[in-house]
Amino acid sequence: MIRLAVRCDPAQSEIVLAELLAVAPGGVEESSDEAEGWVEYAIYGAPSELPELGEVQAAAGEGLVSVTSEEVPEDWAERWREFHRPAWVRGRIVVRPPWVTTDEVLAAGPPEGEAAADPVVIEVEPAQAFGTGAHPTTRLCLALLLDLVDEGLANRALIDLGAGSGVLAIAAVELGFDPVLAADHDPAAVEAIADNARRNDVSIGAERLDLRTDLIPPTATLVANLTAPLLLELASRLDRAALPERLLCSGLLRTERDRVIEAFGALGYSLRAVRELGDWAGLRLEASNPPS
Repeated sequence: MIRLAVRCDPAQSEIVLAELLAVAPGGVEESSDEAEGWVEYAIYGAPSELPELGEVQAAAGEGLVSVTSEEVPEDWAERWREFHRPAWVRGRIVVRPPWVTTDEVLAAGPPEGEAAADPVVIEVEPAQAFGTGAHPTTRLCLALLLDLVDEGLANRALIDLGAGSGVLAIAAVELGFDPVLAADHDPAAVEAIADNARRNDVSIGAERLDLRTDLIPPTATLVANLTAPLLLELASRLDRAALPERLLCSGLLRTERDRVIEAFGALGYSLRAVRELGDWAGLRLEASNPPS
């Protein structure tokens, strides 16, 4: 078994991931090092099953930092499971893999030791490789969703754009948002969303949507966990006559924050809150004159 790992610039990570999934449809393992400034995607398989090195380098494009290849030990499957542990957010939401039960999660509690009486527990299959709740940008969005809950704003429509595994959409349903739509440009992601919705016994819409060409349906809250270039693209594509009342944006680096705020500010959005985790930032933006 070979582990082929691609390290890339965090600012290009979502684009690199999309390209890698085209040559590795079986999925990838994600890890990151905020101090060193890279995101790593790893592909596992026999030598004959892995894409060519040139294909991987081409897929990473300008975001490429390095590519490494190594033989993994016989216990790699167990190590892979150890890598995917439950991810807690503010002691109130936890995302777990299928092999860790809810009872085990609740017995262990969150790292900060202040679990809520009845946390939302979400099960996601990491093998689907579209996000497991552990990435800082996902955790930032979950924290911003909890802020809305605390302010009594969770009983409205919500769209999760670039939904990946559907973690944010599933959490939104569990927190009281209704109706909820999860949209992604990748057909495999749409399948993963539907599967994870069934795992968690929640009802969400799952649609394929390309923000570069498709219209964004009207909604009260739009969650966009996208890279800064895609957030800027979103700002240019939103219908001024049907702006979401609020935007929850992440996927951007702290250094990209002001540029994104300025782009949405041109549409009439004002900054309500900023959350940061490592090098990443999450924004809550409010429309000055939302449609009635």
